[in-house]
Amino acid sequence: MALVVQKFGGSSLSDTERIRAVADHVARTRRQGHEVVVVVSAMGKTTDELIRLAGEVSKVVPGRELDMLLTTGERISMALLCMALAELGVPAASFTGSQAGIVTDAVHTKAKIVEVRGDRVRGALAEGKVPVVAGFQGVSLGREITTLGRGGSDTTAVAVAAALGAGVCEIYTDVSGVFSADPRLVPDARRLARISFEEMLEVAASGGRVLMHRSVEFGRRYHVPIHVRSSFTWEPGTWVVEEEEAMEEALVTAVTHDTSEVKLTVSGVPDRPGIAARLFRGLAERAVNVDMIVQNTSSHGLTDISFTVPADDLAVALGVSQAVAPGIGATGVTADAEVAKVSVIGAGMRSSPGVTATMFEALAAASINIEMISTSPIRISCVLRRADVERAVALLHDAFELGTDAPARRAGAS
Repeated sequence: MALVVQKFGGSSLSDTERIRAVADHVARTRRQGHEVVVVVSAMGKTTDELIRLAGEVSKVVPGRELDMLLTTGERISMALLCMALAELGVPAASFTGSQAGIVTDAVHTKAKIVEVRGDRVRGALAEGKVPVVAGFQGVSLGREITTLGRGGSDTTAVAVAAALGAGVCEIYTDVSGVFSADPRLVPDARRLARISFEEMLEVAASGGRVLMHRSVEFGRRYHVPIHVRSSFTWEPGTWVVEEEEAMEEALVTAVTHDTSEVKLTVSGVPDRPGIAARLFRGLAERAVNVDMIVQNTSSHGLTDISFTVPADDLAVALGVSQAVAPGIGATGVTADAEVAKVSVIGAGMRSSPGVTATMFEALAAASINIEMISTSPIRISCVLRRADVERAVALLHDAFELGTDAPARRAGAS
């Protein structure tokens, strides 16, 4: 008998009919001889609605109180699912993040998991029950309720799977797996049968919306296979596995895009040691995650530093930059929200020259200007105008022949 962790997102639990369908699937998995732990998100757009209500009540939304508010969404889902399972004769018990022993740091609205104790979850399994755990939430060492940020239920699920030694963590969503590009932009995007943890980390970090980056980190660190599936078709989806299991043959595996970042530029910065450190230390102290950074060539002892941050952090990042600017001798700070990031990702890039040239040539042929560039051994990312992003994704997908009509590049690809 294998232990399976199944996570269901908001779209999978959008109404009572969907909740009953999920309960049927959990019951079916049990009949196949598996132990099951379920992790749930809030129903449908509940979290968005709660955030809207908070904004209507006050312009000042303390992080602690927002976390208290948002965690109610998952509590509704877990209780209703347990009731639906009871209707099917399946004993189940619901647990909030704190009851499940999910311990986090103290950063409200985007806490990180530091430990999963899971004693009560193990106890429920021993009693023959299906534990249903609220995703997205935990409790700090100071006993404060915390949330993990958008997509945090994925992280909860993989962390629980790691703590319990599950054989697989199944992530059920409204798409049937991980694709070579966003199918909404590229109709012939190919669903990948397998992808390595390393590639999936890059996909998640560069705009892929299927899995949260931290959930993939947990999977890689604790060797938990992740299976991304659709809760609307229940068909096999994409396995996220160790690199040797992924049997990667592709030069480029996927093209991703991200329109959720903004670019800040600190102008007229003195070009001397320690200046950038003061700027980015200030951002780090406010928990602002900086993505891409470019420092222009010095002219007359002055330079410009441009960097990108999540749009949700714009107000904080702009405030920090403006506060730091006079102290470092900068002449100004500007923000640009009309940017987007496009990336090409593939483990085969390590040993194959020419990917950068192909990418830049394809964009140049379409007169798409590149404003910033960032690379890793298996990724090349470019910042460009947001108005060009859809065209850029489609062009690059074609340039690297990733569509369904192209020769299959991955063993078992559908």
